[in-house]
Amino acid sequence: MKQVLLDLQSGSIQVEDVPVPTVTRGVVVRNAYSLISAGTESSLINLAGQSLVGKAKARPDDVKKVLQKIGTDGPLSAYQQAMGRLSRPEPLGYSCAGTVVTTGADGFEVGDRVACGGAGHAVHAEYVSVPKNLCVRIPDGVSFREAAFTTVGSIAMHGVRNAEVTVGENVAVIGLGLIGLLCVQILKAAGCRVIGIDIDREKLALAADLGADVVSNYDGLSERMKAFSPFGADAVIITAATRSSAPIEAAGRLVRDKGRVVVVGNVGMNVPRDIFYEKEAEVVVSRSYGPGRYDRNYEEKGVDYPIYVRWTERRNMEAFLELVRQKKIDLDRLITHTFPLDDAPEAYNLINTGKERFIGVLLQYSPNGSGASGTVTRLPEPETRRRKVPAGARTLGCIGAGVHAQSALYPCLPGLPVNLAGLATATGLSAQTVAKKYGFSYCTTDYHKILDDPGIDAVMIATRNDLHAPMAIDALRAGKDVFVEKPLATDIDGLRRIVEAWNESGHRLMVGFNRRYSPLSGRMKEFFGNRATPMVLHYRVNAGQIPPEHWVHDDEQGGGMLISECCHFIDFMQYITGARPVQVYARAIEPTGTLRKYDNFQATLTFDDGSIGTVTYTTLGDRSYPKETVEVFCDNAVGRITDFRDLELRRDGKASRERRWLAQDKGFAEELLAFVKGEEPDFVGSVATTLATFRAWESIDTGVPQEIDISTVGL
Repeated sequence: MKQVLLDLQSGSIQVEDVPVPTVTRGVVVRNAYSLISAGTESSLINLAGQSLVGKAKARPDDVKKVLQKIGTDGPLSAYQQAMGRLSRPEPLGYSCAGTVVTTGADGFEVGDRVACGGAGHAVHAEYVSVPKNLCVRIPDGVSFREAAFTTVGSIAMHGVRNAEVTVGENVAVIGLGLIGLLCVQILKAAGCRVIGIDIDREKLALAADLGADVVSNYDGLSERMKAFSPFGADAVIITAATRSSAPIEAAGRLVRDKGRVVVVGNVGMNVPRDIFYEKEAEVVVSRSYGPGRYDRNYEEKGVDYPIYVRWTERRNMEAFLELVRQKKIDLDRLITHTFPLDDAPEAYNLINTGKERFIGVLLQYSPNGSGASGTVTRLPEPETRRRKVPAGARTLGCIGAGVHAQSALYPCLPGLPVNLAGLATATGLSAQTVAKKYGFSYCTTDYHKILDDPGIDAVMIATRNDLHAPMAIDALRAGKDVFVEKPLATDIDGLRRIVEAWNESGHRLMVGFNRRYSPLSGRMKEFFGNRATPMVLHYRVNAGQIPPEHWVHDDEQGGGMLISECCHFIDFMQYITGARPVQVYARAIEPTGTLRKYDNFQATLTFDDGSIGTVTYTTLGDRSYPKETVEVFCDNAVGRITDFRDLELRRDGKASRERRWLAQDKGFAEELLAFVKGEEPDFVGSVATTLATFRAWESIDTGVPQEIDISTVGL
């Protein structure tokens, strides 16, 4: 299929062939029309077109993160990750309409006409995969052209709802672009009197035609407002888009005592205190489509809110379409341009240059599609990127292309003696982008295509955590050797099933515990190679807080930081000691505020050779301080590794030190080389590590030590 993509480095718009997405918790829709959001999408395009310095000035918070990463990972690693992010094309669009072709959600059937919303879901593409709560049926009598406005319409609906207006109230709308003109019509449908304000005469005339009682530019506005409502506006809705704070200053002058100002557009927010203080006016910033926005349970998992949360995203979308059906909203007057999908770059050029007046700009899709409609896209490899691979080298298929895979794993692929066959991801965009970059033969959105490929003998799985165990099981049963990112499983049942599949298959399974493959780890292990006493180890992780909405905190997808991250550090202790963990005792800070229960903890492990190790994991520290420090004490000697850039070894008063100035070396390249060369991984140790994290969780919950017995999971 074809999809519109933004090059984040150059700002150019491209229409590329990518695989058709597969259904997850919602529906796959064949688009008929999608609406370009001139404000939101243009701002992203303008940012992409700036120089690196310009991008940095526009995103100071991102620059701060890069600087912090330089301190822990080194300048080379930080630069590579930042440039890797810029090299990934960005999907555009968030409002479309079409026909359901595949359904995985209750309430939708193949052939349903639907309107879809959501950035990353309702994109400008021939086919889109949309969660069920971001998808609504189109009523009879409403065209696809009209329904393509639904998401933008829900933004206007939510802005009006935040104004809390009632029948007969006087409302001012500042900014008569697309959303402003929709607000005017919604307010009229709600029985309000409306004054529309803009500097564009044509927009003022259109607003009057669409029902505004009074229209005005800023010249003489005070007099017109007094004539319209002597006491001022009951509410002011700002839909303008400008860095200036002039709209909110004007709103303060227009609103009545104890009135409400609702900010929908992206405007300057220097609120004049004196004006708002005198009127005791309220300022509300409207959050996009309505309740449910940015809630992963609602948007991605389809968990609806009870009806007392009356106007959710989806219900706002439905209400907007009902107004369109009743002919209370006229969208034909707002559609100024329609472009075929292949002409999308021309559409964006029109918007960015402003060479013609525009309001609603639609992309139209061919009823039969102009691109391929399959879940597999073949990628011819350019001669300049043809890789030299030894005869008899293994053939690798990869599943997943998230942040970790693209920043740590896939950059290692060009240096491996391996043929790259297929890459599978959940979205066609990431599959095509990464597959093209590294020279895969094909990309797909159906991971079973990788498992069914007889030419592939090894599979790398780098998906979200909850998919590791089921996909690894499928790959083992398909007769493949498997490299799977940590954690091996997110629950005890998944761990038992993966052990069972490994026992039955006879194939290798390596878990991505990369730190044991770091050259610094190897030198530390060698330093303590002839030890006569048990070891005492301390692994301290100054992690910093991960946003609470991040998927890693999700009980289903991520398993939390104890399951997702602590496994790394326990595996490292196994590697250094050469022993298995047999008991764990863990305690955690009780959750409070933004602190989650399993994000700040200490776990003390006993190993079968008498060694003991403690993992201290905290999100309470300063990010500028080193992230990972591991100390080992044994035989009157000490070893320390800091952020896998600095190794210090001490014995008999003598110290040696090795420091990597440009980048960390956490062992990613070494672990992947070991996998493709066929080295036998420590699968039993990986199971013991994973079981230890589960037992640590139980220890936190029960307050008592827990035994670690791998025979309980089938070994």
